[in-house]
Amino acid sequence: MPEHPLSERELEALLDFYQAAGIDRFLEERPVDRFTLLSASEAGHAGPRTAGGGGHVADRVAGEGQGAAPTPIRQADSLSIPATSSRESAVIPDGAAVQSARERARTATNLQELHKALSEFEGCNLRLTAKNLVFADGNPDARIMFVGEAPGREEDTQGKPFVGRSGRLLDLMLAAIGLDRSSAYIANVVPWRPPGNRTPTPQETELCKPFIMRQIELADPELLVFLGAASAKSLLGVQEGIRRLRGRWMEYGLNGRTIACMATYHPAYLLRSPLEKRASWRDFLSLKARLDTLVS
Repeated sequence: MPEHPLSERELEALLDFYQAAGIDRFLEERPVDRFTLLSASEAGHAGPRTAGGGGHVADRVAGEGQGAAPTPIRQADSLSIPATSSRESAVIPDGAAVQSARERARTATNLQELHKALSEFEGCNLRLTAKNLVFADGNPDARIMFVGEAPGREEDTQGKPFVGRSGRLLDLMLAAIGLDRSSAYIANVVPWRPPGNRTPTPQETELCKPFIMRQIELADPELLVFLGAASAKSLLGVQEGIRRLRGRWMEYGLNGRTIACMATYHPAYLLRSPLEKRASWRDFLSLKARLDTLVS
């Protein structure tokens, strides 16, 4: 057992990362670096292959004795490794990549063009590990827009933001003030899921920020709600924590005008800290009052 056992949340995140990385079984008590074995095999140092040469990797490893050297995996085996490694497609997230993101976002004249520009953008390496680009959900003509930080596992699978447990809670929160996804527009600052649901790095956020800023500009909502401190800090440039940010009406600058905005707790945080739902309820009541003022 480790000296400091992992919490239930940490274990869940670790298993989630393993699944995202393609690990679906444990074959031995001790890990084996099969990429090193593959490199040795391709360099011509591998031993003879087993009869048939096409047996499943798990079958061959299971037959290896305790302490015996595992059979090297070759590229033709059933555990296939693409001829072009993803590392060859990765880019260095430098200033040129950020400038490219700004130019691509600026040239989009509508949300459809922005979606296309984002799907073709190769400057963020998160695209290499994510299953889908998670662009938006809801009604882009809605008066209100919600912005979170990054998609999770279910969002990555379905290609839509806030469709997992936190998304279902968000739906309930919207329904409590008479809204649903047809009367709101929902997006994230980072549109690709980070591996293992880790926090996006500052470089990843900076690369994706021009696109979400343009998305807000093109959707042109009357009210903007940041779900969690991360999205508020990224787009407002503030450093305060969510406890001090939440519930306060602020202003988001947009092309010479301002949009009334507010930060509140992220639904995922509320699932872990249900007592904070009372504060979020006050935030949503304030949001409803503001919407009613716009309508009248």
